[in-house]
Amino acid sequence: MTPQNTRLGIWLMIATAFLFAIQDALSRHLAGEYNVLMIIMIRYWFFASFVIAVAARQAGGLRGAVATRQPGLQIFRGVLLALEVCVMVTGFVLLGLVESHAVFAVYPLLIAALSGPVLGEAVGWRRWTAIGIGFLGVLVILQPGFGVFQPAALIPLLAALMFALYGLLTRYAARRDSAAVSFFWTGVAGAVTMTLIGIWFWEPLARGDWVWMALLCATAAFSHFLLIRSYELAEASAVQPFAYLQLPFAAALGVLIFAETLRANVILGAAIVVGAGVFTLWRARVSTAR
Repeated sequence: MTPQNTRLGIWLMIATAFLFAIQDALSRHLAGEYNVLMIIMIRYWFFASFVIAVAARQAGGLRGAVATRQPGLQIFRGVLLALEVCVMVTGFVLLGLVESHAVFAVYPLLIAALSGPVLGEAVGWRRWTAIGIGFLGVLVILQPGFGVFQPAALIPLLAALMFALYGLLTRYAARRDSAAVSFFWTGVAGAVTMTLIGIWFWEPLARGDWVWMALLCATAAFSHFLLIRSYELAEASAVQPFAYLQLPFAAALGVLIFAETLRANVILGAAIVVGAGVFTLWRARVSTAR
């Protein structure tokens, strides 16, 4: 068993959030020039190779990683995550990093809200209150009824819903399969899905863009490695709040690289959503401790 080191686990989660933000900026750049489905397909090829390499080095090898007790659920999880990535990257292209991440930050609240009907977990009134406040934050960001509402603003909300469902199904799968098995099926099922879809949208990349593509694949693999290490070193409830740092990291990249603007309603709404999300995570930790 890996010795626990909460401080190192937190730092690794911070590094993971930063690399995720870099990955999102690279995805936005490439998807702005090429078809989104093709970019995600190449990224998943590398991700699947990384997953297979990790599985081969663990006890039981590839045979152990493949041996799931619930293949239908594992395949569905992998497909769902791959499609969620496509939706989110489309949001980056249409809305930018700032607004997409501000809305996407609601996903922990969606997990809390859906944990009852999906997993049968009890959600107390305090967490329901935080969920309601968080959704008010989303309304502050989207500003329905003020000026011309952008339907594209619903894209990251859809991505958040898909990611929340993926997270809940991952927890459900963990009741019968190990994390290594779920990780393997996530990468392989996603790669197969994206190949079946993305191969029809293939277009040649410029030589210089292959460098960006390689960097995207490398950051995707390394960030997942750091994420795994973070969860190995510390409890999820201790490190998960620091995953929210991806929002300011991505916003900074959006402003500095893509000349996006930070509107007051987006800042206020994001602060409400993140605050509600951190409170929800804290209440979940308290309930677990009890």
